[in-house]
Amino acid sequence: MKLSEFKFELPNNLIALDPAENRDESRLMVVHKDTGKIEHKIFKDVVDYFKEGDVMVGNDTMVFPARLYGRKEKTGAKIEVFLLRELNAEMHLWDVLVDPARKIRVGNKLYFGNGDLVAEVIDNTTSRGRTIRFLFDGDSAAFDKVVETLGETPLPKYIKRKIKPEDKERFQTIFAKHKGAVSAPTAGMHFTRQLLKRLQIKGVDMTYVTLHIGLGTFRPVDVEDLTKHKMDSENFIVGQEAVDIVNKALDNKNHVCAIGTTTMRALESAVSATNRLKAREGWTDKFIFPPYDFKICNAMITNFHMPESTLLMMASAFAGYDLAMEAYKVAKKEKYKFLTYGDAMLII
Repeated sequence: MKLSEFKFELPNNLIALDPAENRDESRLMVVHKDTGKIEHKIFKDVVDYFKEGDVMVGNDTMVFPARLYGRKEKTGAKIEVFLLRELNAEMHLWDVLVDPARKIRVGNKLYFGNGDLVAEVIDNTTSRGRTIRFLFDGDSAAFDKVVETLGETPLPKYIKRKIKPEDKERFQTIFAKHKGAVSAPTAGMHFTRQLLKRLQIKGVDMTYVTLHIGLGTFRPVDVEDLTKHKMDSENFIVGQEAVDIVNKALDNKNHVCAIGTTTMRALESAVSATNRLKAREGWTDKFIFPPYDFKICNAMITNFHMPESTLLMMASAFAGYDLAMEAYKVAKKEKYKFLTYGDAMLII
């Protein structure tokens, strides 16, 4: 497939800048793969589509305040440093994005807060990418505390408003557990404790995998031939508990539902030779676009995504390209909200 096949106009008024008042009261579009039927519901109605023995798999990664604002030594120029990936915890070595990039060179020192944190630029990685070393004496836990104090919730750049205190809680799933993501697994943000309880009472099992979302998920595709696009690697863990729960559901021909594209990518990166889930951890650069034969899940919850994004491509691979594009047309007509704080789609 070609990149241009995923192009559509997304009006600004359909981009959600704030979350719904209650997590589970976002709108939910239900897309039936077998019949092509499209229904309009509220997110908490998701319970009605699952039965005892079905399994939902979430991504329990936790977002950390990855955006730091600091100043350059000597000039005092204001700079933004976006923490992407810790390369070495002991040395406090990080891959970061810097802005404005042209002003940040190897050897520069950067100051954050009132000099509470100082970093030195030690390498250029890409046009905006740098490797920096924080000159910090404490251990990882102490370093995390400082970042927690100085850092800002890393809302996407298109949300052009001041960060609010409630963003810290809302730009996170309620089941977030393992720190390491620079963006939230957005489909999971619709779940509340009450909703999880209702699913549990119905006999639907919840289990979790971890995939630490980097900016690779959102990196624009700039090649028309999708087979030439390379995803950035992201760290993931599929543990034995999730393996046992998912494989039991598959053996019993129950639904296995991935909550979000990141969960789906982790699951599809841990498939055994017999098309069952296997315990695995490491890095995945799996890029899923149509046509693709999904091995583990037969249901998926996802948000409404940006045109030409890898997230839209995965959703299209799962629903089928024509049905996905039809659903997006309907979503625009019905004024569904798109992107991070937007509404959800259940493909089943």
